[in-house]
Amino acid sequence: MDIELASLARRQDGVISQDDLLTRKLSRRAQQRLFETQWLRTVAPGVFAVAGAPDTHRMRLRIGLLSLGEHSWVSYESAAALHGLDRSRPYAVEFTIMRETRRKPRSFTVHTTKWMPAIDRVDVAGLRCTSATRTLIDLAHSRAHRERIEAAIDSAVRLGSSAPRVLAERLETLRGSGRWGCRLIDDLLIDSGGHSPLERRFLELMRTAGLPRPTTQAIHRKHGRHIARVDFLFEDHGIVVEVTGRLGHVSDLERARDAQRRNELQDIGLIVYEYTSTDVFTQRQMVVHTMQSRLAAAA
Repeated sequence: MDIELASLARRQDGVISQDDLLTRKLSRRAQQRLFETQWLRTVAPGVFAVAGAPDTHRMRLRIGLLSLGEHSWVSYESAAALHGLDRSRPYAVEFTIMRETRRKPRSFTVHTTKWMPAIDRVDVAGLRCTSATRTLIDLAHSRAHRERIEAAIDSAVRLGSSAPRVLAERLETLRGSGRWGCRLIDDLLIDSGGHSPLERRFLELMRTAGLPRPTTQAIHRKHGRHIARVDFLFEDHGIVVEVTGRLGHVSDLERARDAQRRNELQDIGLIVYEYTSTDVFTQRQMVVHTMQSRLAAAA
């Protein structure tokens, strides 16, 4: 066993490439012996797995990157999973290569592109990958379902890996290429900025009712100390709105923290209201009417 090759394989998820063997300057006979002893086995053109290495999703992604060459990136659903975007397919194996490369092994799902500028490329846990922003645009281009794109955008905002402004700016650059899906993202950006489908629906309710758009994820401090990050702030009205899921916070400790948080927000002069997911999704008129009354009273 070659110790240096074994160490390299550990860093590369159990696989090495033909280029790795050439860099080691192993003789043809030495390379042949690695295969005869079954220390190496071919898993893709020019890529070999080390005996005993577990067959993991990361290994499959690494195999694709090594086989496709340095101008290849984990992309689409695979990139969405690496970035931790909601509703991703965790075992997808998809890549993007430059169009002129023309290397498309049948064992991979491979997309091609004319452009992959530095702004669209990142390293995620040691794997070459499209950025979260480029991944969102690619998912729309692949005609993924609208709700799937919504969830991906909202989770990217929540995780801090993209932002509505960044996505809009990048979209403008790609729009001229006639890329399908740009209009869909335009539509979804209108009510983006929240961290969940529930927050998105609340923003949609405010917009369609002609009410002011609140600031999303506003941070409040008191005497330099962080008090809370709130879902929505109607700053001109001094109103905070929180939306909570079906279960919400149910433990005594969580309820105590919520009460303290609400009290401290009220201490700095804010009025705090809360709507549940049931309110937002099924009692839409009630939410709109109460918000109209509350904003009018605060004004």
